[in-house]
Amino acid sequence: MDAMPKWAEVILIPLISLILAFFLSGLVILAIGENPIRALQIMISGALGSTYGWGYTLYYATNFIFTGLAVAVAFQARLFNIGGEGQAALGGLGVALICLYIPFPHWTMALPAAILGAAIFGAFWAMIPGYLQARLGVHVVITTIMFNFIGASILNYLLVDILRPPTSMNPATARFPDATNLPSLHDVLSVVGIPFSRAAPANISFFIAILACIVIWVLIWHTRLGYQIRAFGQSESAAKYAGISPEKIIMVTMLISGGLAGMMAINNVMGEAERLVQNAVEGAGFIGIAVALMGRSHPIGVFLAAILFGFLYQGGAELSLETSIPSDLIVVIQALVILFTGALDDMVRAPLKSMFLMFRKPEATPKAPKPAE
Repeated sequence: MDAMPKWAEVILIPLISLILAFFLSGLVILAIGENPIRALQIMISGALGSTYGWGYTLYYATNFIFTGLAVAVAFQARLFNIGGEGQAALGGLGVALICLYIPFPHWTMALPAAILGAAIFGAFWAMIPGYLQARLGVHVVITTIMFNFIGASILNYLLVDILRPPTSMNPATARFPDATNLPSLHDVLSVVGIPFSRAAPANISFFIAILACIVIWVLIWHTRLGYQIRAFGQSESAAKYAGISPEKIIMVTMLISGGLAGMMAINNVMGEAERLVQNAVEGAGFIGIAVALMGRSHPIGVFLAAILFGFLYQGGAELSLETSIPSDLIVVIQALVILFTGALDDMVRAPLKSMFLMFRKPEATPKAPKPAE
């Protein structure tokens, strides 16, 4: 029997870690002369108190869902894909090429093609590090982090010298045709009579992100491939003994992971900016690592953690506008959340496990059978 019930593992540990992170953040805010209670109220009001705030919270959360799922899938095979930044950037290139150079009469036709293009470009950028690990033993942590910088350099060259319109000085592509513009949440919810801010950037890709969570849940826990990925992650030697090819699992896992990271571009490139710009990813690839850690690499946990980080982003922006708290402090709060939910996870887990062991009823010892007379 496990020392700690599953609900404590999934809910209680992240919740306590989050409370500790916010408590320390409150002390930091208090130290700079601001009221932490008022700061929390501003963050909640700014991120959740209006449809405008919700629109930005869900927009950021959509980015983090895709990058969080990308990291979570790799984690299942004990692969540390920290190349989400580069994979999402290359995914944006795939979206831009499809939207700019293929004439679509309507967004319903452009969207599936853009999803495919984003996934293919992101998967390709993850495939190379995957191949290097599978065939040559070069660790994906090294190659994926290097490929972030390579991808940024390639994108910078293309935006400055190839894709930039001749009449523009801005390193960005031309705006996508109107036929490729995705419906916003305002457009979607107004159909069913729900009012929502027209100015918020959240769009239909939020529902695609939810669908991605469902697909990954089915894939990892209800398919043969998912079982092989998890088995390889638990024990490579046991997986080999069972006939599972390590090279195949590494390659397939990295392709899926990179494809998910690339799909983030549906939200920020096609849905919000409606063109490809420099630094469109804005750090979401690295936030995906924290989201996957906090979400315990499970799609439901990733979804909830992404909403939390979306809240931190939008609430933090409002906080820096309405108080003297610098925007850099929001990065500190995010870092504390990452620290407690990731690196200091055992600091919360160990006392909880001891507590559950203390209150658990001892298992009854079976009586020995009486000897035959």
